[in-house]
Amino acid sequence: MPELPEVEALRDFLQDHLVGREITRVLPLAVSVLKTYDPPPSALEGRTVAAVHRHGKFLDLATADGGPRLVTHLARAGWLRWYDSLPVTPPRPGKSPIALRVALDDGQGFDLTEAGTQKRLAVYVVHDPAQVPGVASLGPDPLADDFDEARFAGLLAGERRQLKGALRDQSLIAGVGNAYSDEILHAARMSPFKLTGSLTPEEIHRLHEALRSTLTEAVERSRGVAAGRLKAEKRSGMRVHGRTGEPCPVCGDTVREVSFSDSSLQYCPTCQTGGRPLADRRLSRLLK
Repeated sequence: MPELPEVEALRDFLQDHLVGREITRVLPLAVSVLKTYDPPPSALEGRTVAAVHRHGKFLDLATADGGPRLVTHLARAGWLRWYDSLPVTPPRPGKSPIALRVALDDGQGFDLTEAGTQKRLAVYVVHDPAQVPGVASLGPDPLADDFDEARFAGLLAGERRQLKGALRDQSLIAGVGNAYSDEILHAARMSPFKLTGSLTPEEIHRLHEALRSTLTEAVERSRGVAAGRLKAEKRSGMRVHGRTGEPCPVCGDTVREVSFSDSSLQYCPTCQTGGRPLADRRLSRLLK
């Protein structure tokens, strides 16, 4: 799933390639992709793109003079494919992974694509991004200038749950998902199952530093990378996520995994859990 660093890199890319250009066609190709109907996608046609914003994991294309906005969430398997020259033949609905196509007046454009059978990619045409429920409920952006340690401590003060779940909660902190929560906890040297209520002031400081530095470094690695290469760039920067069985780059211990019904987490026992492997709950259920 694209998370804050990749969506921020896409925002940078689209800001450079879209602003000042006119949208000539918005073509939905998947029935499931549109989550709003008024205004229709055609309301964007003939409009000039004025800016591209990011809200957590949401991309927001704003048109000039207060016109409608195209807001999208790429979900787990969605992506943006850019074309310097759009194919002449339009795609056929249901015959490709393309969910929506946007064409520009200079022949360029992009497709929103989604792999797999679980269609969760979402597109909204709205006058205000706050009209999108997922945007309206977002917590603060962890890279915002005012997201200091005191604010972070205040957010955690009312929480009584595991750190992994807290970091992934979009209503608590916007933009962090499964991959970067693993990376943040590894950098902070904390167990994903550690409870928020047990954190000392020193641990809150360490976690805040890891949160900001991990995301900042990932954004910097992604900046300037073409949209088509961002997924590979994300994978290359991971130290524990997606690296089960490989040596930890910090201590050399073997990276372990805990599996759930629809996801998994990775961690280093030596760095994060005092050398103790965590129980794989899915495997434990199978052995009962």
